[in-house]
Order: sequence, then structure tokens, then C-alpha cells
Amino acid sequence: MFLVIGLGTAFGQIPIGPIRFGAAGALFVGLAVGALDPRLGAPMTMLRSLGLALFCYTVGIGAGATFFRNLKKQLPIMLLCVAALVISGLAGAAWSHLAGITPAMDAGAFAGSLTSPVLDAAIEAAGNTQPAIGYALAYPVGVATAIVIIALLLRTPWGRTWPAHNDAPAAGAAGLTATTIEVLKPIYVHDLPGFARNEVRLSYLERDGETRVIHPNDQLFPRDRVVVVGSPKAVEAARADLGSSHSTCLAKDRTKVDFRRLTVSSQNVAGRTISEIDMPGRFNGVITRVKRADRDILALDDFVLELGDRVLAVVPSDKLEEAATFFGDSEKSIATIDAFTVGLGMALGLAVGAIPIPLGPGIHLKLGVAAGPLIIGMILGWVGRTGPFVWGLPHAANQTIRQLGLLFFLAAIGLASGPDFAASAFSMTGVAVGALAALIIVVNAIVLVVGSRFIGLSVQRAAGGLAGLVGQPAILSFALSVEDDERIETGYATLFALAIVVKIVMVQFLVSL
Repeated sequence: MFLVIGLGTAFGQIPIGPIRFGAAGALFVGLAVGALDPRLGAPMTMLRSLGLALFCYTVGIGAGATFFRNLKKQLPIMLLCVAALVISGLAGAAWSHLAGITPAMDAGAFAGSLTSPVLDAAIEAAGNTQPAIGYALAYPVGVATAIVIIALLLRTPWGRTWPAHNDAPAAGAAGLTATTIEVLKPIYVHDLPGFARNEVRLSYLERDGETRVIHPNDQLFPRDRVVVVGSPKAVEAARADLGSSHSTCLAKDRTKVDFRRLTVSSQNVAGRTISEIDMPGRFNGVITRVKRADRDILALDDFVLELGDRVLAVVPSDKLEEAATFFGDSEKSIATIDAFTVGLGMALGLAVGAIPIPLGPGIHLKLGVAAGPLIIGMILGWVGRTGPFVWGLPHAANQTIRQLGLLFFLAAIGLASGPDFAASAFSMTGVAVGALAALIIVVNAIVLVVGSRFIGLSVQRAAGGLAGLVGQPAILSFALSVEDDERIETGYATLFALAIVVKIVMVQFLVSL
């Protein structure tokens, strides 16, 4: 297992044209090693399930809050997902009929090309193991084809100039800037258009030579000077509304007002919104921005803080240490995880995944070890905290667990599928199934991507949605390695569970053709 992970990671860093396979390298090395001896992949089922569950749970925790906040906006892409899977399934069935591929193998190839954990449903419906062979042949082709399409979407001029009039930019995508502005006309802070639209934040106020932290209810007068924080476009609009730029930076004078990046490590702060913390009432201060991972995000009132976030706090100088104690400001504390909440959340996810849901005569749906933890993770990520229990994870810990789970999953499935893949890969059946897998991915991509562009969604959300529709964690990992954008993760989480439900129904339909 660890040999495959090590060699696979190295292989994934080798550039092949415009792409690198990244973590998916473990899958391909696993196929090669597993083909040497069937016994190598035999004991990997539990490890494969554990890796997949860990990956899906951490994705859900990370994307849950954004997903539920924008659920109404997600409905169009969810409908596109259903249409794409149905159309691609019918197109694949037509190709299988022409190429002489049996319905059972077609169903397995549909599950394999879409890297879906619904193979068991196909085998049960077929009554034989032909779906497993189709799955093994189609799996690597589906991964490679989807990664190439994602690379074309995110790395070509066509993708970079994609209009997205119905999709809000990623938080921090345009970067943040701070500018000192001299006020020319009286106005209340809360009446400033950019402030009311949550596009800018104000921190310093200098009046008659005295500097203090600004309050949202303050009235500004001519000759006041204020510091405005936001995207360059929003700050420029605020300057036009307030007055003119000033060459002196108020933040340089730290005698009365000071600022510092404080790490959120306190369980009492994590999981709460910035408005719930009440910086003006608690410290006579303000938070202007939050750094999460490598993104600097404007500190909106409804922004939920997570362990590991670094807030830029502007407070009176004599209250800076008190504010640091309140937030925790300890890197050591966030290096550990709350094993209780992780264990309970994972247990709930696996339990939900094991519950059979009747869909009709003889048809039952189980969310399984992928969708169950994903859905519970999304719900807990949205809830944030329950009393003293914080469900979220520090970003660094989330990424570490996610990467480890992904590598275990890919290496295990490669080792287990290696023998079947080697036996049929270079036969005419293997070629036909490989073409079938590529056809299924391409049809899904055309329907989803063209539809997303038509309804005005961003290329990032479309790429994440395609990764979620296909259901392959390595594709999500590759997309995020190209562009670190939360819309990719949200698109993935939006369609992943829905796609599994549709695929379970589709494989049983395809077997019956």
C-alpha cells in the first residue's frame, strides 16, 4: 500500500502534456502493481472504504456552510447533472449495442467511468460479475478523460474568459486592499453604499488629530479620514462616495490603535459568526479581513469563523493582548483535532450510508461510505457548532486527512482492480469498453459544461460540478491544484451525493436493457 502511494505520488507529479495526474497517480501505479498478483488487492476493501469515507466527510465539512447558504442558486446545476447522467447512460447503451458489449458490462462501465461506488448495485441487478470487469476497464479511462477536460476548462483562454453573470466571484478572488480616504461630505457609516452591500469594511477614523477605531453607527464629517478595506473596485467606489484618497496611511500610527493577525484557536470562538463575536461591543474594535488557507477574505457579519482562521483585528492598543487571549492565538492548539467530534461525525455518516432507502419494487438505495459521510459532513459543516462541540476542522488538518484518505482509496482500488484490468485491457473488449468510458465522460461534460455556461455559472463551479458528477476525488484534487477556488469544492459537494442516487437507478436500468 505505502509503496503504491509513494510511487504513485511521484508518478502523479510527472507532467504529461498540460496536465499532472497528482494523487490519481496512485490509482495507475496500483493497477500496475495489483496486476502482478491478485492476492495483493484482496485485503484492501476495508482500507478503501475508510479512505473514501474520510475524504468525503472532510469535503462535506469544508463545503457545507457555503452549499446550504447558496442552495437555491444550486438548483439549475443539479438539474443539469440529472440530465447529463441520463443522456450519457442512453448514449453509452447505444454504443454498447453497436459494439457487442453486454448490458451487464455496460452497467459496470457506466459505474466505472463515473468512478461511482454503485458497483455492488450493478452486480446485484446483473446476477454475475460482468459489471466488475466493465468497471475495472472503464475506471482509469474515466479518470484520465475527466482530468483532461478539467485541464482544458481551467487552463485554456476559453475557460479563463468564461462569463459568469449568475455566479458571485470567489471570496478574495480579486484580492483585498486598504486605502486611507478623506471625507468630503457628511454621511453615516451604515449608509455608505459599499458598507451596506457588504463590499467594504472601515477600521480607522481620524478626527481633529485623534485616531480611534470606527463604529458602524458613527457619522462621518468633512475632513475626517478613514481607512476602507475591500476589493480594489469596491474601495474605489467607496472613495467616490466619500471623498478623495489621502497619501498618509493611518495604520502606521499604532500609539492609540493597533492591529494584528490573530489565530482562531479558541473553541468558544470557532463556529460563530463575526457579528456574534461583537468586536465593537467587546473590544471597541473591528475585524476587517480573515485569512483562510491562502485566501484573504473580507470579514462580513455572517462569516463563520473556523479553527485556524487568522483574523485581522483592529482594536485600541491597550486591548490588543486581551483580544489575542479571546481568540486563542495559538498555532499549537490547532495542530490537533477534536477526536470526539470527528469520530461521532464519521459514525453518523457511515450509519446513514448503511440505511436502505426503498425506491420502488425491488430497488433500494444505500448512500454508502461515500455519500453518507459527505451528507452528514455537509450538515455538520453548516451547523458549525452544537453547544460546546465544534464540528469544523482546522483547514490544515482537514486538508491532511482529506489527502491521506484520498491516497488510501485510490491505491486500494488500483490494487484490487489490477488483475481484471490486465486480463481485458488489451483485448478488443477492452478497447470497446475504454471507448465507452470516454464517450460517457465526454457526453456528461458537454451537457453539464455547456449548460453551466448557458445559465451563467462560473467555469470553476462547472469544473467542480463535473468532478462531483464523475465522483472521483482525484479529479477534485487536480482541479484544486490548478485553481484554489471554493466554488470548485462547492460544485463538487453539490452534485456528488445527487449523482450517486441517479447512478444507482441508472445502472439497474442499463442492466435490464
